[in-house]
Amino acid sequence: MSATRLLVLGVVRISGRAHGYQVRRELLNWRADSWASVQPGSIYHALKKMAREELLEEVETESGRGPDRVAYQLTEAGEREFFRLLTGALTDADITGHELSAGIVLMPMLERSRAIELLKLLEVRLDGATAETAHTAEHAREWGHPPHVVRMYGLWGGLTETVRSWVHDLVTALEAGEYQMADDEPPTFPVHR
Repeated sequence: MSATRLLVLGVVRISGRAHGYQVRRELLNWRADSWASVQPGSIYHALKKMAREELLEEVETESGRGPDRVAYQLTEAGEREFFRLLTGALTDADITGHELSAGIVLMPMLERSRAIELLKLLEVRLDGATAETAHTAEHAREWGHPPHVVRMYGLWGGLTETVRSWVHDLVTALEAGEYQMADDEPPTFPVHR
């Protein structure tokens, strides 16, 4: 899964229609270049690729002194892909990528109960990842892993436990009514169509 794809679809969805510069500006305002490694070239590439995949459609072209600006909006397939990617980002126990951060940023586009459901599933998956890492660390020496690699498994387990605790706190906050979600009035990200 690509955090860039999810973020680009999310910004276009929030805006209703947007051209590459608008998407880039919004993602840079969110500092996605630092926490998701989103670069300007990857934004423009994602827009063009998703237009070819019919997830986005060109709705207008502005001519000016520079290159033409093409505005895009989500198609029905793009809407489905956005929610598929968002669901994946909020339930994938792989904490090494940027997807969870992208999912958290766009989480308010979900109804509160759906966000809680997905994050509780993530908690279960993180528990499984922690248990798997602990099992690997426990048997690593007998499997011939060097001591510094065994120590690395401890790092992975600690990171996973930290993320799991953080996700649990987020679920608790959502259950207490914190954060504006898609089914709240007004929603955090009203969708412009």
